[in-house]
Amino acid sequence: MNLVDLNNEKLVELYSSTIKELKKRNIIRTKNVTGDLAEYLAIQHYCKTPGLPNLQAAPIGTQNIDAISIAGDRYSIKAVTGNVTGTFHGLKPKGSSEPDIPKFEYVIICKFDDEYHLEAIYELTWDSFVKHKKWHSTMKAWNICLTKKVLFDAKLIYASSLVQN
Repeated sequence: MNLVDLNNEKLVELYSSTIKELKKRNIIRTKNVTGDLAEYLAIQHYCKTPGLPNLQAAPIGTQNIDAISIAGDRYSIKAVTGNVTGTFHGLKPKGSSEPDIPKFEYVIICKFDDEYHLEAIYELTWDSFVKHKKWHSTMKAWNICLTKKVLFDAKLIYASSLVQN
């Protein structure tokens, strides 16, 4: 199918049909398509890769986590198409003297290219997350910027052949 040949209405209809089919196949679960895609791909990769824990999706609406390992470890999964993750809520605000109670054991970051091909999957421990988190003043929450320091502390779980070369 050549998308260029479709008029605008047919293209929107195709998008709608694609979203419905992705939901039917449990690839996406909410209206956050990119985030859901990251969760699906991360969980699938962890489950099929020897040496990585088997993960299962947390129920929709579970605060702070997106997946749980069979050992009970909690995972927050974020998607990035640039270098900055979405925000992490439920943590102490910037300037607080109180330490955060761990909300998860690991952060998984799925990095997509501009065409939404999975480039890499990174994993950070809670301690690395706390070390590298940055305050997003508009959102009043924390995020992670994929800097060289963060990538040095992260475990590379997956890299596409484009990233490896």
